[in-house]
Amino acid sequence: MAFSHTRPLIPAVATTLLTCGTVVVPASPAAAETPRVHAVQGLTRHSPYTGQDVADVPGVVTAVDQFGSARGFWFQDPDPDGDPRTSEALFVFTGSATPDVGPGDDVRVSGTVTEYSPGDGLQTITQLTDARWTVVETGAEVPAAVVLDSDTVPTTYAPDHNGDINQLELRPEDYALDFWEAHEHMVLRVDDAPVVGPTDPYNALWVTTKETQNRSPRGGTVYGGYDDPNSGRLKIASLIPFSEQPFPKANVGDALAGTTEGPLYYSRFGGYLLRATTLGRHVDNALPRGVADDHRDWELSAATYNVENLSATDTQEKFDGLARGVAVNLGSPDIVALEEIQDNNGTVDDGTVAADETLDRFVAAIKDAGGPTYEWRQINPEDGTDGGQPGGNIRNAFLFNPARVSFVDRDGGDATTPVAAVEGPDGRARLSVSPGRIAPGDDAWQRSRKPLVGEFAFEGRTVFVVANHFSSKRGDQPLHGLHQPPERTSEVQRHAQAELVRAFTDDLTAVDPAANVMVVGDLNDFQFSRTLEILTADGGLDNPLLGLPEDERYNYVYDGNSQALDHMLLTPAAGERARYEVVRANAEFYDQVSDHDPQVVRFRPLTGDASVDHREDRKYYSGAGRPNRG
Repeated sequence: MAFSHTRPLIPAVATTLLTCGTVVVPASPAAAETPRVHAVQGLTRHSPYTGQDVADVPGVVTAVDQFGSARGFWFQDPDPDGDPRTSEALFVFTGSATPDVGPGDDVRVSGTVTEYSPGDGLQTITQLTDARWTVVETGAEVPAAVVLDSDTVPTTYAPDHNGDINQLELRPEDYALDFWEAHEHMVLRVDDAPVVGPTDPYNALWVTTKETQNRSPRGGTVYGGYDDPNSGRLKIASLIPFSEQPFPKANVGDALAGTTEGPLYYSRFGGYLLRATTLGRHVDNALPRGVADDHRDWELSAATYNVENLSATDTQEKFDGLARGVAVNLGSPDIVALEEIQDNNGTVDDGTVAADETLDRFVAAIKDAGGPTYEWRQINPEDGTDGGQPGGNIRNAFLFNPARVSFVDRDGGDATTPVAAVEGPDGRARLSVSPGRIAPGDDAWQRSRKPLVGEFAFEGRTVFVVANHFSSKRGDQPLHGLHQPPERTSEVQRHAQAELVRAFTDDLTAVDPAANVMVVGDLNDFQFSRTLEILTADGGLDNPLLGLPEDERYNYVYDGNSQALDHMLLTPAAGERARYEVVRANAEFYDQVSDHDPQVVRFRPLTGDASVDHREDRKYYSGAGRPNRG
């Protein structure tokens, strides 16, 4: 039985309107050719038929996307050409119309070949638009899936081309990005897939096809360098109606047991993804949430926590979840440096900058969760100057437990007054204002959060804490984009910010070489980045993250990569004494209250009196600055 589809569909230009991307459509010749799918796909990322009309391209329908405004179907040639560089499948874009085909339909498709890009600098999707098709037979055998085992995808992620790879001939046996492009729209299969990125709010998760590639003890894939972005990562979304099979709520360390199978597609959010027509059974491996070790009475405990745009308008559930993180998971640290505290009415852009209601509510929630009654310090920013969500007036803040530490208040700190390191009457370092902000008028902080500096006292010892939230990576080219290696343009601002913070900490230690200084927070960059090098190189700060095994150096999960964006840096003498932990309570879980894991460090601050410090070293520490267990 044959079927003919004659309903007019949305023209090619509508693709731009519906998906907010770009369609490449050069001038079309008058006559339509009848190529096979592999000829349409070609040997590079762009089809040699781009902009041309093609007629009666044969293939078998493998899957249908029947949801949203970018619907369509995939079809695949059952007779491949044997060239690993050419994909054997295409996507037929039908806009908001659900196509009247199903898997196993043997079709002949006519339409215009277009290259759709979901964003600037991204890969393109070869597809047919303004399409017409005829079903010549039903019940045909669907082409077998390409099985992705540990050796299928190349280890090297992309060619080191130093430019746009769009016109390079594909080398799918050498590069992962080329492998994915050479299998665009084809049916792929991964069996017993380990989950390396938790289910997101849009019902997608990440697995790895390489079971041993840079795995963490908790089941993730650790991003340890720009040259190794973990080529086995693959995003999974579903084409199955959720009423038939709900999408799994999975954490890192879980698995999709059995077969997960479907056509390979591409999205601006994460790159290549498998659109599952068969979804493996979710295996919950009960990943535990981290709880920090107990701190000792003689240790100062300090933490950093990005609370993800917390404002007084948020739900009590969010406040309670974050409060449990402080009181239970972090063990009620003496000092907590907070990032992403918003003003009292959140994203309402009405000139409000005060955050007292946000912080008071958080303090109350922590007490209700079993923590101490914290006090807080912060500085209101100027309206609309510190980046983040419009109207939110994001800033850094301190919580501290007054039963354990005191805050040294010095008047004069405000949104525009720079803090300075000065010498006190006792010859020791002190702050000119406390709390204060580092060089708030410098261009490095344009549309970005200014560091908040506070002076604390613990058992008569002075500790300086710099809470940071450096500028984001927004604007950087993605790992999966057309430019390889990707350009990281956002680094320029973070480097300038790191220079200012390093200069300030150098000023403190110039006044007092024994000063206890901590630089903490969301630095939005990796332990191997130039940003961190500026802060730590040449006698700078110590990074205790580097004391962890390489497979544990992470506190954030993005696109299936476990990576480190948050840091706790200390002056070397303090760093030698520090016990440091990443408390894994959020980033690896689908039900997270923040996308960042908090961290905590505990150490005995120096007094600056060599004889006292030496006696305490003998009392509290054994060998190489490691705390005694007794």
